[in-house]
Amino acid sequence: MPLPVHVKLTRGMTLPEYATEGSAAVDLRAAIDEGTTLVLLPGERALVPTGIAISPKAPNVVAVVAARSGLASKFGISLANGIGVIDSDYRGEISVALVNLGKEAFEIHRGDRIAQLLFMPVLAASFTAVDELDSTARGEGGFGHTGVK
Repeated sequence: MPLPVHVKLTRGMTLPEYATEGSAAVDLRAAIDEGTTLVLLPGERALVPTGIAISPKAPNVVAVVAARSGLASKFGISLANGIGVIDSDYRGEISVALVNLGKEAFEIHRGDRIAQLLFMPVLAASFTAVDELDSTARGEGGFGHTGVK
């Protein structure tokens, strides 16, 4: 069953759409001024507006902003913060923090697909302080403790 989401459009943008029936996320588009080119130089970051704000009609969801795999693999364009978390009670415009990890300048124009937005359920935690945690086979084995092969 689809999650109802109210969308406030600004900057002349249109409703986001799923590209295919099996798409997990909708594309977020750059809502920069018509005729403007945002040039992201190697190593540079920019906060790009999308012209949308959302109101999911369920309190136990999060909207996650994720990088577009094609931009990341072909041009080194990624999210400066890894992922973006849009809490269910945030009502401001969604902006995307992009970073150019590539070796060449990257141009962004109005309407370009710059990231994707997906909705996921959220489980709220109930924390309890304890002196010891239960034991597992892994225990306290940290980063890389199982090797590469």
